[in-house]
Amino acid sequence: MRQIGQDSQLNAKWARVRGRLRAEFGEQAFRSWLKPLTLIGCADGELRIVVPTRFIRDWVMQHYADRLRHLWESEMPELRALEIAVDSARAPSQRDGEVPAVRLVAGVPAEETAAVLPPPSAAIDIGASLDPRFTFENFVVGKSNELAYAAARRVAEAKSVPFNPLFLYGGVGLGKTHLMHAIAWGIKKAQPEKRVIYLSAEKFMYQFIRALRHKNTMAFKEQFRSVDLLMIDDVQFISGKDSTQEEFFHTFNALVDQNRQVVISADKSPSDLEGLEERMRSRLGWGLVADIHPTTYELRLGILQAKAEQLGADIPTKVLEFLAHKILSNVRELEGALNRIVAHATLVGRPITLETTSEVLHDLLRANDRRVTIEEIQRKVAEHFNIKIAEMQSARRARAVARPRQVAMYLAKQLTSRSLPEIGRKFGGRDHTTVMHAVRKVEELRATDASFSEDVDLLRRMLEA
Repeated sequence: MRQIGQDSQLNAKWARVRGRLRAEFGEQAFRSWLKPLTLIGCADGELRIVVPTRFIRDWVMQHYADRLRHLWESEMPELRALEIAVDSARAPSQRDGEVPAVRLVAGVPAEETAAVLPPPSAAIDIGASLDPRFTFENFVVGKSNELAYAAARRVAEAKSVPFNPLFLYGGVGLGKTHLMHAIAWGIKKAQPEKRVIYLSAEKFMYQFIRALRHKNTMAFKEQFRSVDLLMIDDVQFISGKDSTQEEFFHTFNALVDQNRQVVISADKSPSDLEGLEERMRSRLGWGLVADIHPTTYELRLGILQAKAEQLGADIPTKVLEFLAHKILSNVRELEGALNRIVAHATLVGRPITLETTSEVLHDLLRANDRRVTIEEIQRKVAEHFNIKIAEMQSARRARAVARPRQVAMYLAKQLTSRSLPEIGRKFGGRDHTTVMHAVRKVEELRATDASFSEDVDLLRRMLEA
């Protein structure tokens, strides 16, 4: 076999091929994946190239093989085959012995060649799949998540790393994973040449343990330290797991030192994560820490409206408002409730109303119920009718204030065990006869005014225990 160091013509051809690869795929892709290729020599029209790891060999086969073969065919019309092998002297030991070489036949596409070869390393599929629903366009923004959303968009759209790491934290079902997927989709769309890995901290630990068991830690390090964007979800999972923390710490440092973006999520801020080493908590708080607060009523209603539009379902506004008031836990539960009532209406054929919604979601609503107080009734009624809470106890008799006050007294009588005098005292020291008058007036209006009756029903369902 002619060795490249001994053949100036072969050396010149290899230099031209490398130059074309660099120009076509960019400096970053070339440096990470193509520069490690080493041409060993040529014999009888067959070239032999070696790479340092199995992972790089598999990646080159998946993304660059056809172009590499085509460039060599233009340089060497007599080319018969191109062999890509793992350098046994540099590669980590393999459980199943020597890694077989991949042989590209001249004129035959790489996928056809690969079909008769051993399957590529499973190490390529190290990340979790991305959910196509989780994009920036499908994320509903409100005061509770606007900072996290803006930071995520900046990471996805910036040409350079804006802050490292981006640390997102908040409770379950508030949108952390949605934003991480959205970042990945945004980068894949704007900069498809970049390598992105998204996975949970649990899977990161599993991959690390697997690499230790197979004595393949060098390949593991290569996989994670050669990406442009690494996203680890639920990092609190590695709390207390010292060896995994150590490897993550070094991976994190290696990426940050190379100015590669890291995005982390957790259920608490870095300073509040227990079971993490102090140096790890410090590093995680280096960049931008953005929290996602529990949802507000306006945000929950916006999410429901967006979800209903996606489902193509015609859901009454009163039902959406009812759900937004009653289900406070998280977005996943909110969307699950909407899916249930839409499925029920589709399968059973009954229209979606407040009554059917209460029936279908009785277990979920009961779990979200809480003991109603007169103060809570006053707050909800004042919010609904857009008046100040203080006006519930004021002496004002203007209809815009008196009617909501009467509704609140009526609901206090219906939903609490307080006596009429006790209710009257909570409304500015009024007499029990005033409360009785308010209850009768509301009942009369409900019998004659359907719209008013719906308002009262909605308020009652929001407050019912």
